[in-house]
Amino acid sequence: MTYTTLALKDKILEMYPEIELHKLSVGLEFDEETETYIVTFRRGGHLLTTHIERRDADECMKGTMCVYLGVQVGQFVKNFEERIDFGRKAA
Repeated sequence: MTYTTLALKDKILEMYPEIELHKLSVGLEFDEETETYIVTFRRGGHLLTTHIERRDADECMKGTMCVYLGVQVGQFVKNFEERIDFGRKAA
């Protein structure tokens, strides 16, 4: 299956609206050596880097949600929100 990194990024943003809802920035690049897509989520000083196997990226482009990526996004959002809540309670 042929697609660009930008098309995959757009598909990820479409499938996981919580990324934009929580104002996370997303970086995506293909690593030729490991043949995986490296995904970077950022918000403020917080960073999460994960990867997507090529076959999972292919499925994502077909509209099948990548469970592994969804878990990573959910955990990052949860951790980020907990840090904000903890900061409010500590202040």
